[in-house]
Amino acid sequence: MAQNDQQSLVVVMENGRSRYQQSVRAGRHTLVADEPVAAGGGDAGPAPFDYLLAALGACTSITLRMYAEIKKLPLTGINVELTHEKIEIEGEGKADRIERIITLTGDLTEAQRSRMLEIANKCPMHRTLRADIQIDSALTEYTDASAEIC
Repeated sequence: MAQNDQQSLVVVMENGRSRYQQSVRAGRHTLVADEPVAAGGGDAGPAPFDYLLAALGACTSITLRMYAEIKKLPLTGINVELTHEKIEIEGEGKADRIERIITLTGDLTEAQRSRMLEIANKCPMHRTLRADIQIDSALTEYTDASAEIC
């Protein structure tokens, strides 16, 4: 999958439609994020962890498709199912666990299928999630212009 070396801007802000509902703008795309009803939200859109899983799943599928095209593999379909849960690690406390099940269709050999799993584990999102991540946060002053972002 091609990496974009330029910074991308995603803007998230409360939209006032319900307790936790957020408007998300990524480039020219507008999305909604919310919490499920059980967590006090209105379930108007995917929860933040759903977006994280979607990013990993999409990146995995796109990376596999690109690899199959380059290698001219007989891959006819890709399906990626993901779940997230908190698990207890003995002596260490809670940890995040993502399960990713990849279904490949097409007349692939076992060696090709094995290589596809290796490639899936090299997709940019997988690498990012497995790496140390630096997140720099800062507060800024509110302006009327910032309210028009989403």
